[in-house]
Amino acid sequence: MASLKRTTQKVLYYARNIMRDIAPQAIFRRRLVERLERARLSGEAVRERLNEYNMRRDAFAPSPDAVRIDRLPFQPSMYYYDLKEFTRYFDPALRVDLEFGDVIGVPKVPTLVKDRPIHADNGNAVIMKFNKFRHFHMPVDAMAFADKRPLVVWRGDLNNPIRTRFLDSARDLPFCDVGSHKRSAPAEYSKPFLSISEHLRYRYIVSLEGNDVATNLKWIMNSNSLCLMPAPTYETWFLERRLEADVHYVPLDSDFADLGEKVRYFERHPAAAQRIIAAANAYCRQFFDEQDEQAISLLVLYKYFVLSGQIEPDPELWRFIER
Repeated sequence: MASLKRTTQKVLYYARNIMRDIAPQAIFRRRLVERLERARLSGEAVRERLNEYNMRRDAFAPSPDAVRIDRLPFQPSMYYYDLKEFTRYFDPALRVDLEFGDVIGVPKVPTLVKDRPIHADNGNAVIMKFNKFRHFHMPVDAMAFADKRPLVVWRGDLNNPIRTRFLDSARDLPFCDVGSHKRSAPAEYSKPFLSISEHLRYRYIVSLEGNDVATNLKWIMNSNSLCLMPAPTYETWFLERRLEADVHYVPLDSDFADLGEKVRYFERHPAAAQRIIAAANAYCRQFFDEQDEQAISLLVLYKYFVLSGQIEPDPELWRFIER
């Protein structure tokens, strides 16, 4: 159940975006040159992330199914608003290929997506920060690792065989509070719903991919709890491919047989757990700089429009992108 604070945040999210839609869009387009110039003066970290989200280097043509950016599909509405926040700065006649929702494959043409599989041949999946209200909700955790319950917790939908395999391995272990809160879950897997704040009372939180990425990964890594998970196979704006085992999270074997061993180790070595938590927290902080986040989003689109032959590149800005 959503808290009053979270519900208020959602109302404000929609109100802010509706007001942007009501405003004359020419106001935003007049600001594009200034916004791109500020982006060009950003640091190396901005340039690196932009070129990871949009890895294309060669020219391409939008497909016949590409849509004008003034005619973006409205559903799901949060995807629409997250994209419209930045496309409104560009010529409304420009076209994009896009795929809203969970993406488990790589598109045949360069396409704006929320996520993509982590492998070498995924350059046609151009990542944007879609559904950020849900996926980038990372509340502050005020409880120290030492003050948390020395147990493992997980809740989620059984929409992936990995999750069922995890519950089969862990649900009867005395140090685990794991299960599915969904009504559709079989009785042997059923557990009561837990809010994020209730999860954060535990020292160890498991993150498991579902339809694609694990939604809980970001708020776990921003907390004072220790993240345990198998190596990620999908990535989003969070750039999960950059996460290092035993640096940002504790790796788990695919059969989860090592779960007890890992928990016992960190119970004996809490300083090692806190080192990983500190590195995870530091990784999350890069996504809190709103100026950088906006610059990268604009640059991902700018690069897409240049490579698709729809706008001529500014020489200085293009040197920043390509260097």
